[in-house]
Parts: sequence; C-alpha cells; structure tokens
Amino acid sequence: MVIAIAIVIIISGLGDASSYVTFSEARLMANNGNAKKIHVVGALKKDEDGRVVGITESEDKLSFTFLMVDENQQEQKVFYNEPIPTDFIRSEQIVIVGSYQKDLFVADKILLKCPSKYQETELPGQS
Repeated sequence: MVIAIAIVIIISGLGDASSYVTFSEARLMANNGNAKKIHVVGALKKDEDGRVVGITESEDKLSFTFLMVDENQQEQKVFYNEPIPTDFIRSEQIVIVGSYQKDLFVADKILLKCPSKYQETELPGQS
C-alpha cells in the first residue's frame, strides 16, 4: 500500500514538472490550452555593438519588460513583476520560467548565468 501511494505521488509530481522549450513551442502550448509553467533558455537582445537593448522599467521600478532571444534566435517581449535582478544586464544566459498570456510571455522566475568573477588570467612573464 505504501509503495502504491509513493508511485502515485511520484507520477503526479512528474506531471507538474516544467520543461525547457523555445518561444515557438511555448506559444503553441498556450494556444492549445496548456497553461503549464515552462522554461525558456536564451539571452538578452543586444545591438550591433553588444549593448543590451529593450529593457523598460515601470515607473515605480517594481516590474519591467525586456527583449529576450531564445536558442532559435526568436525574439520575444517578456514581463517580470519584480524589480530588475542584480547583474541582469551582465548575464550571459537567462532561463525564464512562466507562460504566455496573449502575446506576452509572463515570467514568474528568472535564473541568470553571469560571467565568472574568477576567470583565469595570465600572469606577466607566463605564456
């Protein structure tokens, strides 16, 4: 009996687990009525000079929108109902967790991969 209960708990937990998808896949899921939270991996949109573009902070600075480019180079506007995270602009990669609401992706969580503070540097006289 205990084993059967454990199996039911594990299977129900797997149904709630979110998956990694592109913006196209996330939009298709939303259009088909799937409101499950999903992960999208990408990076902030940058201009030709490598500067981050497309971040718009709310007047009260308690939320913001930004442009993100997924692994298929698809650009999407994302809304986050929290202040801009520390080192957000410096991040190399971003994972957002959320879902589509109409044409806007609403993120519930943002995970950042920032450049390492401990990058190896060559000492003078070494080659």
